[in-house]
Amino acid sequence: MTSKLKIAGWVSLGALAGGLTTMQFQATARNAVAPLPLEEMQQLAAAFGMIKTDYVEPVDEKKLIGDAIGGMVSGLDPHSIYFDKAAFKEFREGTTGKFVGVGIEIGMEDGLVKVISPIEGSPAFRAGLKSGDLITKIDDTFVKGLTMDQAVKRMRGEPNTKVVLTIFRKAESRSFPVTITREEIHVQSVRGKIVEPGYGWIRISQFQDRTVEDFAAKVDKLFKEDPKLKGLVLDLRNDPGGLLEGAIGISAAFLPKDAVVVSTNGQLPESKAVFKARTEDYSRRFGNDPLAKLPAVLKTIPLVVLVNEGSASASEIVSGALQDHKRAVVMGGQTFGKGSVQTVRQLTADTGLKITTARYYTPSGRSIQAKGIVPDVMVDESADGNLYSALRVREADLEKHITSGQGAEVKDQAREKAREEAIKKLEDARKNEPPKPLPEFGSAEDFPLQQALNQLKGKPVVVSKTMTERKPDEDKAQ
Repeated sequence: MTSKLKIAGWVSLGALAGGLTTMQFQATARNAVAPLPLEEMQQLAAAFGMIKTDYVEPVDEKKLIGDAIGGMVSGLDPHSIYFDKAAFKEFREGTTGKFVGVGIEIGMEDGLVKVISPIEGSPAFRAGLKSGDLITKIDDTFVKGLTMDQAVKRMRGEPNTKVVLTIFRKAESRSFPVTITREEIHVQSVRGKIVEPGYGWIRISQFQDRTVEDFAAKVDKLFKEDPKLKGLVLDLRNDPGGLLEGAIGISAAFLPKDAVVVSTNGQLPESKAVFKARTEDYSRRFGNDPLAKLPAVLKTIPLVVLVNEGSASASEIVSGALQDHKRAVVMGGQTFGKGSVQTVRQLTADTGLKITTARYYTPSGRSIQAKGIVPDVMVDESADGNLYSALRVREADLEKHITSGQGAEVKDQAREKAREEAIKKLEDARKNEPPKPLPEFGSAEDFPLQQALNQLKGKPVVVSKTMTERKPDEDKAQ
């Protein structure tokens, strides 16, 4: 795929964990656990002993045990993870939206880090970095050859430490160094604006700890800018998910009180639950309802939800709930298909497990696991059609994915054929010139957004001529 394909990511996160997650940050003991299999435990101990005594060089015992836990958990499904000390710290930063770094939203272009946007008020913002700037060096390390994650890790660090970024500014045809002092950054997961008189656009990039509060503040600002709003577009494209409470809260903003948002079902009693549009299900701050002061018209204003293959888990809960209650028209591409819940539990003060504890279901009882939400109106990612959508990995493409639990799944031959055709199309295009990257979400060139506005205005919508519903892949034993 072309190096100019924009891969948006926060310097805070590196790689988005995604998923639907409930947080239980305490050591958890289970009294009802079945007796451990003695023979297999002896086998594990014997393997541990052999590695300690026979391996070519000494091995750290703690690392061996950590690797054993990691291997055990990774064998379950793609979303169950063992967090060592460093990974646990990064995960917490990702869910709280706080991190220590320079404060820029980045992408990749021609193997370099591209500044998509400096976060307002951040060290990078104060240092004068601009959208479109290319970072060619981080301290003494050239960016060419680094992955996104590697570049992110070099820009992050401890508070009050310095990093030198070498910037190439195209508009001025010059390179120059910028020394930035790292500090704690607070990421805004919600953006929004009045795209034209009477119509607003709100984008949620990830469901974090403060997403519901940030959403309420953004909606309030939009209605102050234009009190006569006639329609809203809720943009969940490429939103990988996040916290369950955030998904319930955003759904509750548009649904009647006590409307069912999502239900879950798993092995534990607490995994069998129904979550509704009510304060106690989306606010962990006792007595505080961040949605209380939202304008009443938000419950009835015409609404379009934009999704694509990158919309996963919490995003699918919101789009599924609004679709089932016929509160919104869902437009775009069929979503990722992650219909499982992960719960984070601490093992020690610095380590933890994120394990799949339940499947979730939309208000009508649908499991979207390995299938996704099928839009009411399928819309291509650009006026030229879909160049990248068939290439995007989805839940059903992942090894060891759990099944929906609602009947047999069949191999989607059309999906495989579309992927092959998309790869060939990209290869052919690269022989002539690199494919044009997709426009930034929310821009005037954003084709799906323009179709969403047409839907709100009652104008004709350019419906996809090639998209068809993707069936779940072949059932895999779990």
